[in-house]
Amino acid sequence: MPPPPTATGAPTEEDSAAVVAADAVATSAPGAGDPEPQRKKGRRRKKKRRPRAPTEEEVAARGFVLRWASPGREAASEDERDVEVGSARARRPRVAVELHAHSARSDGSLSPAELVERAHRNGVKVFALTDHDTMAGVQEAMEAAKQYPIRIIPGVEISAVHSPSDESGAEEPVHILAYYGSWGPARPQELERFLAGIREGRYARASEILLKLRGLNMPMELEDVCKIAGNGVAPGRLHVARAMVDAGYVENIRQAFSRYLYDGGPAYATGSERSGESVVQLVCRTGGVAVLAHPWALKNPGAVIKNLKAAGLCGIEVYRSDGKVSGMNKMDIFRD
Repeated sequence: MPPPPTATGAPTEEDSAAVVAADAVATSAPGAGDPEPQRKKGRRRKKKRRPRAPTEEEVAARGFVLRWASPGREAASEDERDVEVGSARARRPRVAVELHAHSARSDGSLSPAELVERAHRNGVKVFALTDHDTMAGVQEAMEAAKQYPIRIIPGVEISAVHSPSDESGAEEPVHILAYYGSWGPARPQELERFLAGIREGRYARASEILLKLRGLNMPMELEDVCKIAGNGVAPGRLHVARAMVDAGYVENIRQAFSRYLYDGGPAYATGSERSGESVVQLVCRTGGVAVLAHPWALKNPGAVIKNLKAAGLCGIEVYRSDGKVSGMNKMDIFRD
């Protein structure tokens, strides 16, 4: 998969990523000292801020996604025609595609409509709403998009688990991004039954997490976590983390995860997720495109990707939400 934006900025339970050519470089504030050295440092920093030329892979991937999402569109947009890969004069394509974003219908902070509006403000032309285990916000996102020149891809991020076939390692969670055409899943009832089962398991999982936290002298009530999640939203680890912050047990959400809620942590618990292979097969069976989310978080990504590819996996994320390359783009597993 090509590069991802940070266009929407919605918080998620895991690192989000999507397809874009990011064009911002972080810089530090000027240091104190002699004015002349400051000017020299300033010139050096300015030089670092110059965007690098896009790679052929980035330009081709961006063009492919735009053509796929908007049939009939010209093969190259104005900014694509201006790019000369490898040239000192080349400029990178603007952020145009966001394929991994969460709304308040799962663990984001903005409503689907607000998320679409923010994506538009940040130059996104193709936007996929991929809430955890639900497509409840897709219709709202599509209605909101009618006000802007932005294409919505109906999507969902499905929770699953991977169990090594050779019993060489422990079971670990995996997340599968499912993308559908504008008409939605081909077998919507089958998909919704599957997702409803996962969401129901999230309540049992949250109860188990709270039981473990109580054993660690951090008592909380499930009702409080569900209130944070919102009406009709199945609670996830992020909602538990927010409840921990509200109760004063941790300073922030990051601390809640790093100390207690991380995969395999002292308060970690599993839900009713199915195997990654069965999820990929479901996505394919319902007319979707299956993509592995944030593979850099896996303990053994090579084995996971190999098994999921055999089940019908179409792609993997390789760029993080901070625009950095995860290293997964160098894997050749999809090239045979």
